[in-house]
Amino acid sequence: VQLQASGGGLVQPGGSLRLSCVASGVILGYYVIGWFRQAPGKEREGVSCIRFSGNSTYYVDSVKGRFTIYGDIGKSAVYLQMNSLTPEDTAAYYCAAARGASCSDYRTFTYWGQGTLVTVSS
Repeated sequence: VQLQASGGGLVQPGGSLRLSCVASGVILGYYVIGWFRQAPGKEREGVSCIRFSGNSTYYVDSVKGRFTIYGDIGKSAVYLQMNSLTPEDTAAYYCAAARGASCSDYRTFTYWGQGTLVTVSS
């Protein structure tokens, strides 16, 4: 199983980015795919995740109404659309996968992609 995250970058406050996570070696429909972030000196935080079976999504309170997670099973990809970004969103963002997982607990995820850095600054 391999996960390839991309789409990070430098953006001004109020701006938008879309992160992509392309998976290989898995059938997304059987997995929970999550996005996590980790800022320097802070614990890794569950940002959002999607369960294709059951078609459910999860968002941490701090991103509700600003971030949207969605997937394209045909492309084996999951995206995180991030709008109205603030400096507090600055972190390395990781995508992760598991057959069963708690969306808020990174320790329950099995497979991890490399991080993509998001910097929100003027």
